[in-house]
Amino acid sequence: MTLEKLPLAKTQQFDPIFLDYLAGESKLNSFYHRPPQLASFSEQLAEKQFSAEQRSTLVAVLQQQYQSIDSSAAVTENIQGLADDKTFTVTTGHQLNIFTGPLYFIYKIVTVINACRELKEKHPDHKFVPVYWMASEDHDFEEISYFSLFGKTYTWETDQQGAVGRFQLNGLGDVLDALPEKTPIFEEAYHKQENLADAVRYYVNELFGKYGLVVLDADDAQLKSSFAAVMKDDLLNHTAKQKVEKTSAKLEELDYKTQVFPREINLFYLHKASRERIVREGEKFQILNTNHIFSEEELLQELEEYPERFSPNVILRPLYQEVILPNLAYVGGPSELSYWLQLKPAFDHYQVTFPILIPRNFALVINKTNAKKLQKVAIPTEDLFLDTQSLVKKFVEDNTDANISLQEEKSALAQVFETIKEKARAVDGSLEGFIGSEANQSFKSLSNIEKRLKKAEEQNQETSVKQLEGLKDKLFPEGSLQERKENFLNFYINNPHFIEELLETFDPFDFQFHILNEGE
Repeated sequence: MTLEKLPLAKTQQFDPIFLDYLAGESKLNSFYHRPPQLASFSEQLAEKQFSAEQRSTLVAVLQQQYQSIDSSAAVTENIQGLADDKTFTVTTGHQLNIFTGPLYFIYKIVTVINACRELKEKHPDHKFVPVYWMASEDHDFEEISYFSLFGKTYTWETDQQGAVGRFQLNGLGDVLDALPEKTPIFEEAYHKQENLADAVRYYVNELFGKYGLVVLDADDAQLKSSFAAVMKDDLLNHTAKQKVEKTSAKLEELDYKTQVFPREINLFYLHKASRERIVREGEKFQILNTNHIFSEEELLQELEEYPERFSPNVILRPLYQEVILPNLAYVGGPSELSYWLQLKPAFDHYQVTFPILIPRNFALVINKTNAKKLQKVAIPTEDLFLDTQSLVKKFVEDNTDANISLQEEKSALAQVFETIKEKARAVDGSLEGFIGSEANQSFKSLSNIEKRLKKAEEQNQETSVKQLEGLKDKLFPEGSLQERKENFLNFYINNPHFIEELLETFDPFDFQFHILNEGE
């Protein structure tokens, strides 16, 4: 496998706020704490506070969650190590997509593992634990219900509602039976585990446990109790809304699009098969789409007795994460890191250290079959990131022996009409408008001729153009980046060393687009 790297800006796939953050644009400095560089971690280590009591709670919860898992020595050691005040985490989070969902989930995990390895080399007196935070409380089932394998989409059909981590696994057996290949890891996960959170923990541990990755389900009463003070403040004072709205306004003044929008109360009520918003109506608190109504006193009593029934939304979840983990950095995609930039004042208010924001690795994997096609059409890999129309146009122009551009002729024609205008001005200035109109018509005719020439050349290269379009469709399904559509099984089934190769190839602090060519 060979590696080529491309600056992210050249892919034309990323929003300005994300690229400006990576470029260190000074206008964004106030929206984060420290830049995503290895040199930033010395100060981050010195600042991050995490008590012995918090560590004890975290270790106890993780040990409980791993009771039914045959964890590796590396995972066991990492969980126990979290009790030590010199142990810290690097975290990524993701939804519980079936069969891992899109490729970039795998890239997130690889990035946190490699980041911890590099930090250990830089700070040998500390221990760094890679953590995957399961979004087990998310209730958007549709987003996690499908995945793509070998060009076909497979979907889990179920009527269950509420937090997806609590879903029973009924119906996933039908998905397994429909697959063209056996997948032992997922068969074990979906046939023998109790719910979706347990299944995800199982297969992530099978794939990454030997590298020491720790999987955390924060849908837990002990962990929630340590966040109760913040949740109480959100219910009564709505601090997060005030802080985030001000930050969002500042970003919008800088012409950046904001990703998330705070509510007055940024908590859901999570109970049994329901996760619904909490809203205040007068002196009462209503749980939407239910008959549950609480007085302020009743709701605060509920929070004290059942903190696990209160579920942070996208505004408070990052803060919850940083309260319950000795975390130094968060690894995320471009949209995630963009909305984290809206949150720093809330962290400052609650005196929680804002994590270093590290972009996950980005990649395009070209398998052996597609590598042969790429070699045949002989284009620079950078051109693959062009839209199909631009790609074909450039390919035809680069591969024709004839000069089908009429730019020189257009320039010459413009000079001719300018000369005519000068002559007309000396005779009758009113003719200038007429001459301009005739010029426009002539330019239009030249443009039509040029289009016909290009079309004729495309027909001459029809076979090559079709091969190129086919390659583009394979590598950019539905016009999107491969990592956002394809599942890792597309590569792992035929190459069991795929994850190991990613770990060896990706550099967590090199923020470029990785192009991995398996054919060379």
